[in-house]
Amino acid sequence: MTAHETDKYVYDFAEGNKDLKDLLGGKGANLAEMTNLGLPVPPGFTITTGACQAYLATGREPDGLAGQIEAHLEALERAMGRRLGDPHDPLLVSVRSGARFSMPGMMETVLNVGLNDRSVVGLSNQAGRNDRFAWDSYRRLIQMFGKTVCEVPGEEFEHALDEAKRVKGTHDDLDLDADDLRGLVETYKKIFAKHTGREFPQEPREQLDLAIRAVFESWNAERAILYRRQERIPADLGTAVNVVAMVFGNLGPDSGTGVAFTRDPGSGAQGIYGDYLANAQGEDVVAGIRNTVPLQELERLDKTSYDQLLDIMARLEGHYQDLCDIEFTIERGKLWMLQTRVGKRTAAAAFVIAGQLVDEGLIDLDEALHRVNGAQLAQLMFPRFQLDHGIEAVATGIGASPGAASGAVVFTSARAVELAAEGKAVILVRRETNPDDLNGMIAAQGILTSRGGKTSHAAVVARGMGKTCVSGADEIEVNVPAKRFTVGGHTVAEGDVVSIDGTTGKVYLGEVPVTPSEVVQYFEGTLDPERTDDALVRAVHRIMTHADTRRRLAVRTNADTGADAARARRFGAEGIGLCRTEHMFLGDRRELVERLILAATDADRTDALAALLPLQRQDFVEIFREMAGLPVTVRLIDPPLHEFLPPLEQLAVNVAVAQERGEDVAKEEALLAAVRRMHEENPMLGLRGVRLGLVIPGLFAMQVRAIAEAAVAVTRDGGTACPEIMVPLVGAVQELETVRAEAEKIIAEVVGDSGVEVLIGTMIEVPRAALTAGQIAEAAQFFSFGTNDLTQMGWGFSRDDVEGAFFWRYLELGIFGISPFESIDRDGVGRLIRIAAEEGRAARPGLKLGVCGEHGGDPDSVHFFHEVGLDYVSCSPFRVPVARLEAGRAAIETTGSDSR
Repeated sequence: MTAHETDKYVYDFAEGNKDLKDLLGGKGANLAEMTNLGLPVPPGFTITTGACQAYLATGREPDGLAGQIEAHLEALERAMGRRLGDPHDPLLVSVRSGARFSMPGMMETVLNVGLNDRSVVGLSNQAGRNDRFAWDSYRRLIQMFGKTVCEVPGEEFEHALDEAKRVKGTHDDLDLDADDLRGLVETYKKIFAKHTGREFPQEPREQLDLAIRAVFESWNAERAILYRRQERIPADLGTAVNVVAMVFGNLGPDSGTGVAFTRDPGSGAQGIYGDYLANAQGEDVVAGIRNTVPLQELERLDKTSYDQLLDIMARLEGHYQDLCDIEFTIERGKLWMLQTRVGKRTAAAAFVIAGQLVDEGLIDLDEALHRVNGAQLAQLMFPRFQLDHGIEAVATGIGASPGAASGAVVFTSARAVELAAEGKAVILVRRETNPDDLNGMIAAQGILTSRGGKTSHAAVVARGMGKTCVSGADEIEVNVPAKRFTVGGHTVAEGDVVSIDGTTGKVYLGEVPVTPSEVVQYFEGTLDPERTDDALVRAVHRIMTHADTRRRLAVRTNADTGADAARARRFGAEGIGLCRTEHMFLGDRRELVERLILAATDADRTDALAALLPLQRQDFVEIFREMAGLPVTVRLIDPPLHEFLPPLEQLAVNVAVAQERGEDVAKEEALLAAVRRMHEENPMLGLRGVRLGLVIPGLFAMQVRAIAEAAVAVTRDGGTACPEIMVPLVGAVQELETVRAEAEKIIAEVVGDSGVEVLIGTMIEVPRAALTAGQIAEAAQFFSFGTNDLTQMGWGFSRDDVEGAFFWRYLELGIFGISPFESIDRDGVGRLIRIAAEEGRAARPGLKLGVCGEHGGDPDSVHFFHEVGLDYVSCSPFRVPVARLEAGRAAIETTGSDSR
């Protein structure tokens, strides 16, 4: 017996549980869990992700899979008392994808598998001679099978359905009777044959096998790949396939289908939330083809099923200890559970629900912290609309995913992508979205649909991506071919600007002004969390407070002015990790820098530096005062000096024009000569950083003196200053030793007996510095990792040049899962950091380690910096709360939580 003959590829629902998501996918694992809980789940089986992986690797089904499917299908037939495709009493099944991570609408589903020209009559008899139901189910199978399995253009089926309704004189497909649907089936068959060159398959087992393969292959469909990149889902997981006995919500008014949430996925509020659609199958709800009714309406329509559903919802939330998203079908008064999962939610709901579950004793604060993340917190800091100027909404839909978004209206995903690539903000307007719209949804600032509810495709995908979405705005008449929509007497054409509020569901004409969010007001200190009724602000305060108690990493900020420092402190910064001194040379001070560059003698250079000294000193005084005793890492001047001068081409043209006019251009000619002298083919690798300090006498000395004098001045005024001088671009310990020797003499002279202590360290941004960190640590009191430059030099490309040039292609090909400038490259650049940290601390056990590149505010990167033992991260002021939260999450993930 060979190894593959022993592989188990198919599991009955009773064999699995919710902890087997890697094997059975999320849907299969949760169907198994509900089965084991004794809930009413239709019988079925799951084909594992391993089978999908094997199929995608070889292009064929793994040995043994067909036999296992056959055995489980026979068991399913025995359990249901029906056979697949039986012309008299047929068993029908659904074939649905189910990956480890939820990917709503991204992969394939085929319902009503097993129907053919003979069994459709048996299905009608089985349903009490309900011909309409049987032919409706058959046309759905041909449509879904054709589009999903055989790539027949879906719009051809839709056009045929629209034409049937036009002939009938109706806009509602429920008005089509059995004869209409029988005719539609014949039309669908012709469409199928035209595009595939064959008749619609009548053999039920062939239908099943082809549908299973289509689900496997949909893992690598373009939209699924795009979604995985957007959500950072690994590409090698594969999807499971669930084969489930069909239960029917389209049997009549006593049947239906719906989606329910145990709490509001938009706000986190407790209550009954969801959508219900009578006489429909599940795809009708998520596709938004008919507007649903609120779940509460089910109580009036079928109180027995409603009460049973509420009881099951409570059981599932208690069992999963989280918000649950539930799909169900009612078949002639019988409730069936088709799916449950921990539900996607908005950023606001994530924080509110986490706090609620702590209050209810279901989870502890560590688990609450684990369930939110920095990306969600960043979303909550986006501004909201300011509506105090009499601005009136032109339409109101359902607030499906919160946020405030304004942009030019577009009606196709292709146009959204095109305009977004030009840097324009767009709002994608559709009657309803479908999985093929994913590109446009990613490109758009917000999504507006005239159909659908909180559980439609647009709503679910937008919430997962953190995109603003208003769905079901049925006052809007969308005309995609004409590229316009009408509402309340207004006509809005493509390119016109609208604003949508994903919290209230309001739609406004034109661009609406925005105001800071309540969460930003809380961080700014203008909103007291103890005195507000805002559940979100209270939840954020509670979780942030816990994160601060749990984190090991300190969080500093990158700030160059007193105002930036003050704001960062309000946001919780514990010091400055990067103060860029070159920013202090801009504006009115450029002339002084020009004097320094053009200095012809030592005296000229000394005079220029003397003029810069008091200005630099005052800048540092302001920053030290705002930081009030917290550490401030000041980076000595880093960029090449030519950046402070006019561009070479512009200057050359100006000089030539002035000469032609006979003007006095002596100063400009001297400036041009200096620019040409300093011109470098690759200035990123040229005369900058520590090299400037070694080549231009007095430059670093002036900056060191300004820092030390400012620290002493603040101290003598009763404050406390804790300066740390950072030498940039060091590649060899000898460079640092030379600069440090000069700096220590100046510091000793200035500080005297003031009690001020000044640390001297270096920026690790050159790969050689990381690899010789043990040597450099002998001369450095701290390391700060400059991850922007370390990434550029580690990868060998310039950030400014390559991100627009080819990063899009690298992301498309999967070479990058995400830009290495956005999230730290753990395997390459991260390894350099790990080496430097380990060897630096081995040489100097008390070495302080931090990071000052913008990776310091990236959630995933913060976890890496915690793992390698850094002392702090530093980032821009607005990212400080995100870093604080993620530092806390990193700590609990290292130590674990008793509740998990």
